[in-house]
Amino acid sequence: MNTGLPHLLITPGEPAGVGPELVLRMACQPCAAHITAVADREWLQQLADRLQIPVKLTEANLDNPAAHQPGVLPVQHVPLVETPVPGQLNPANARYVLSCLDVAVDWCATHQNSGLVTAPVHKGLINDAGIDFTGHTEYLARRLGVQQVVMMLADDSLRVALVTTHIPLKQVADAVTRERLHKCIEIIHSDLQNRFGIMRPRIMVLGLNPHAGEQGHLGMEEQTVIEPLLNELSAQGMSISGPMPADTAFSPERLEDCDVVLAMYHDQGLTPLKARSFGKIANITLGLPVIRTSVDHGTALDLAGLPSSVPEPQRARIDSLLFACRQALAMCREAASGASAD
Repeated sequence: MNTGLPHLLITPGEPAGVGPELVLRMACQPCAAHITAVADREWLQQLADRLQIPVKLTEANLDNPAAHQPGVLPVQHVPLVETPVPGQLNPANARYVLSCLDVAVDWCATHQNSGLVTAPVHKGLINDAGIDFTGHTEYLARRLGVQQVVMMLADDSLRVALVTTHIPLKQVADAVTRERLHKCIEIIHSDLQNRFGIMRPRIMVLGLNPHAGEQGHLGMEEQTVIEPLLNELSAQGMSISGPMPADTAFSPERLEDCDVVLAMYHDQGLTPLKARSFGKIANITLGLPVIRTSVDHGTALDLAGLPSSVPEPQRARIDSLLFACRQALAMCREAASGASAD
């Protein structure tokens, strides 16, 4: 029966990677939610049997789910094209990966108190199959008709959002426009209020250039684009600081004074975050009409299918998936709380 708990739909991602087995192992853990995997049920069963993961797979009832029981995993079946081999990519299954994602996100888009949690996909394989794909974040935005979203990664005490994501470094400066930066800050501010319960978010914005441009000697983007906008937003009442030199922004003293760091490009923000917390980070998409979180790692093909006798330090860990689920649940509860208050 439907208990009013949040409902998480989980996509295992690349079937030859570690995602499917992580979802199976995660299903053995307690979780105060409804949980449904969107995947090929037969493949998950084969994998559970092979890896001796004690989980019972059942047919999903999306409209009337039962509360999660450790060791039981309802599955919304989406058929594979070919049976995967752990660790070996097969372009024939690229469309399957996106079909699972489509089923899950379309359901979340029409049902309140739900969230999408995604295991990693292999971008190169999907592109090799002739499908234009730059990542989950961009794909979900197109699927849901959203022009701009924000990728944010978070551990248990630090959030880092990105102005640009999966583009070549040489394109970053041209992509950091006033309009794009303004929209990023608006999305971050709104979602931190509505989905994280932070009524006056403190946003620290990094500079694009070394030393935040050093008064124009190392680049003009701070003076011409970033700083004027931040001054305007501060005058409007936002709690916003910067542009901050990226090499000193992640000191404990700086981080105490902010709720989120906004970096200009992928490695600028994610390198320091992953250096301190890799494997215990959730990837969160802001600006979507649905709640979506993901793991902080890739498909780890070299670890896929390792038997349970292999100790966990040498095989895939479930920490990031568990943290992504907890983040999604917290966001569902905050959104429901806000809706009740309205």
